[in-house]
Order: sequence, then C-alpha cells, then structure tokens
Amino acid sequence: MMPTFLERLSAGHILVSDGATGTNLQQSGLEPGEHPEEWVYSHPERIANLARAFVDAGSDIILTCTFGGTRTRLEGSEIASDVVELNRQAALLARSAASAGSGVLVAGSMGPLGKLLKPYGPLALEEAQAAYREQAQGLVDGGVDLILIETQFSLEEARAALDGARAVTTLPVVVSFSYDRGTRTMMGVQPKQVVSAFRELGAVAIGVNCGTTLENASAILKEYQQTAPGYPFWAKPNAGLPRMQEGATHYDVTPQQMAEFALSAVGDGARVVGGCCGSTPEHIQAIAQAVRAAESEAKGNAWKGS
Repeated sequence: MMPTFLERLSAGHILVSDGATGTNLQQSGLEPGEHPEEWVYSHPERIANLARAFVDAGSDIILTCTFGGTRTRLEGSEIASDVVELNRQAALLARSAASAGSGVLVAGSMGPLGKLLKPYGPLALEEAQAAYREQAQGLVDGGVDLILIETQFSLEEARAALDGARAVTTLPVVVSFSYDRGTRTMMGVQPKQVVSAFRELGAVAIGVNCGTTLENASAILKEYQQTAPGYPFWAKPNAGLPRMQEGATHYDVTPQQMAEFALSAVGDGARVVGGCCGSTPEHIQAIAQAVRAAESEAKGNAWKGS
C-alpha cells in the first residue's frame, strides 16, 4: 500500500512537488484570460500530458488543475454551474497521471477566491467558506491525497479555506502563502503570523509559493523555521520574476538555480520542494536529481559513521 503524505513526512522524506500549471499551459495554447480549469473539459489530454511530464521529471506530488476552481473565481464562465463535478474531474485527471509514476501523490489545489472578504471587499465569510467547501468536496470525490490551500495573502481567507476543507474531509491540509512584497503579503501578513496561526489550526505543513525572488523565499523560510523549529514546510517559489520579451513572458531562473534553492530550502526546514510560475519539467528534474543525490550522500555518510 502506498505510504500516505503524513507517513512520508513522519519518516523524514524530502518530497518533490511539481512545477507551474498556468505558465506551462500557456505554452500549450492557453489564451490570455482563459481559465485553465476550462481545459479539464476541452483539452484534458494537455493537462494530463503536463502532469505526466512532471511525474517523469521526478515529482512525488502533483497538483490538480484547480487553482481557480471555485464559484467566485469562475463566475460568468460556462463551467461555473457545477464546480463540484469540475473539481472531481480535475482530480481524476491528476490521479490518472500520477499512476504513471511510483507512489505519486495528488494534492488538490485551492487558490484565492479572486475577491476580498469584508470589510475590504464584497465577500462575506460564509460565502468564502461555502465556495471552498464545495471545491474541496469535488477534490475529495476525485481521490486527492491531500488538500493544498495555496497562494494565500490574507489570514482570514486562508482560515475560510481551511474551514471549508475541514467541513468535508479529514485529509491532511497544507496552507501556503504568497509574499508579493518582499517578506510580506499584499495584505501585510508576516511569515511568523502565518506559522503561528495555521500551526495552531492544524495545518500539517506551512508553505511559501509564488511570490518574488528566490532570495525572498529563502528569507521567508528562515522566518518560518525560527518561529517553529522542526515544523514541516513547503517551498514552491516562482522561477524568478517575469519579464516581457517580444510579447511573451519569460522567467530567467535556470533549472540549476532552482535546484540550488531547493537544497538550501531543505536546510531551512522545507520537507516539500518544487516550483511555481515559470517552472518547467526541466526545473523539476533538476530539483529532483539534486534532492535525491543529497539524500543518497546523507545516507552514505550515516552508514559510514555507524
């Protein structure tokens, strides 16, 4: 029987997650303004091919194509009428792709709702909780192994997402924040606040994803570790900051640089490493090779010392 996410964390394994969904699907023809979730129905083979590419690159965890798969995010689109089924189908797609590897886990991705909660925006807390609850239900129905609440910037919205997930499942939940202002989120949230809040609320790991530079991601991880030494962290930063070149978006961080970051992140307490925007299967392959080599070396040194 395949070890669970919690069993692997407890055993001290370093897990490699996948890379970007959106930026890679754009390379496959996703148009500006088009919801990636629409491809769950219109181009499922392209989503599956990307997921399998990450599995082949060495990912231990792949994410569902459901970052924006909530009623609030999909409002006005043709696929907003039944988000439970949409998320179920996305999870089944990821589950099928995961079967191409050995023991690959599927994380159900739940991103921000696209609207701020009151008093800063129009969304009531109960509406946010309900939107996340129905998304989580679909992901659970499709067979995910864990829930990933990602790219959060507000403590209140992330709590609503956690409440929504907890209403329908006892699966492990990871909560990951995006820090777009150096080591602060767009709402001014600090890393130590995230750790303090969601460790107490039962998140099995706390993450940093998306954001700005690798240097800032490292600083955030260090603050995480200082706040809760020994707690498992999740690190999935962008491949640098995007820049426009000849009408196309480019990310300049190389696979080798991402691999070096991953090793540094492990030293700062990360138990899951991967990439966000701009991260290709080549980036993930370099991360996986570096992590596996470091683990092998550590085991060898432990054996010599025994």
